[in-house]
Amino acid sequence: MMATGSTLAALGSGPAFAQQPQQPRLRIDPNEFQPMPIAIPNFVGGTPSDGDVGVGVTQVITNNLKRSGLFAPIDQAAYIDKIINFDVVPQFNNWKSINAQALVTGRMTRQADGRLKAEFRLWEVATGGTMAGQQYFTQPENWRRIAHIISDQIYERLTGEKGYFDSRVVFIDETGAKERRVKRLALMDQDGFNVRFLTRGTDLVLTPRFSPSTQEITYMEFGQGDPRVYLLNIETGQRETVGNFPGMSFSPRFSPDGQRVIMSLQQGGNSNLFVMDLRSTSTTRLTDTPAIDTSPSYAPDGSQICFESDRGGKPQIYVMPAGGGQAQRISFGDGQYSTPVWSPRGDYIAFTKQGGGQFSIGIMKPDGSGERLLTSGFHNEGPTFAPNGRVIMFFRDPGGNAGPSLFTVDISGRFEQRVPTPGFASDPAWSPLLS
Repeated sequence: MMATGSTLAALGSGPAFAQQPQQPRLRIDPNEFQPMPIAIPNFVGGTPSDGDVGVGVTQVITNNLKRSGLFAPIDQAAYIDKIINFDVVPQFNNWKSINAQALVTGRMTRQADGRLKAEFRLWEVATGGTMAGQQYFTQPENWRRIAHIISDQIYERLTGEKGYFDSRVVFIDETGAKERRVKRLALMDQDGFNVRFLTRGTDLVLTPRFSPSTQEITYMEFGQGDPRVYLLNIETGQRETVGNFPGMSFSPRFSPDGQRVIMSLQQGGNSNLFVMDLRSTSTTRLTDTPAIDTSPSYAPDGSQICFESDRGGKPQIYVMPAGGGQAQRISFGDGQYSTPVWSPRGDYIAFTKQGGGQFSIGIMKPDGSGERLLTSGFHNEGPTFAPNGRVIMFFRDPGGNAGPSLFTVDISGRFEQRVPTPGFASDPAWSPLLS
């Protein structure tokens, strides 16, 4: 496999440690779930500097797995054994005695050509079998990304589901006094590291969204004249205008194949949904009502869209065919529903719900059944799904002189935590997996 930008190469595990064909070991029961105890000793290194990188990689993997809520990494202070030689089979009784169900070992080695070689193995402690193993070659500065990729391998092998750690988030970075806040587009790894800014903050930017198929984002910018919808390639920095529409345009979002952008255009006192083909630049109108239709989001198979509309008197969530047609209301609880977004798995639609002085982030099935609120407070908004559909990121603004911050919560609602950012942050959008 070659990863995005050809920054690293992966090779299969060696024949002396052939992987055993096994079923995933973690059963994710939302009613009676206990995180899996897992031991992740520091990756060994050929030199002291390699060892330092190994410690960093180990910390990233540990933090990733712990934040997922599915794993309970065992404190290294509890270890009664050390991994000194990566090539020697571990003494599994020593890991059983501290209740580890899985063990991760690894090694980081600088090559003669300057590249970094990363190796890891995932062991099942009860049987002593290897569940996964891989080696990678990369430039030394990519060590954090290697750690994310290894985290995904471990996550997938133990849960049977794709991981989400080798991904990025685009968001609005906010700095300055509340009445003069500067808003810039920013990009970071999903764990809050490697932040870089994509715009200078001279113009107001809103609603960045990732393409499902490329490393491009679409966003709105309020500069001189009408607001514009832009496409930005985050690898090359190349920017192009999707359209300069009369009136106001809102919430642009890509189709699953990345070939179209759907958005809401305001004309007079109402707004309707339009879709633009990025190749031909032709625009098709999807709704025509005297209401406000906004925040459209495609189903992952591209057949339907969900959106927010006040056509029934107050904002609710509707679903309709992607080419237009009859819309079906799916939200019927008390309060107002907004910012719907379809899960990449297709199984849920996430939303913001306002009522009783609370702003909640919740999910429901695409037919409106099974509504569950995952977190409530003031002021939660803007859900976005991780690439595997198991975690949601959103922003919370407590009001007053404070500013918004990013948080994640898993779809069980159990594991909520703040995501570190340099300043205030809002309106996150999760990328697809990079590799």
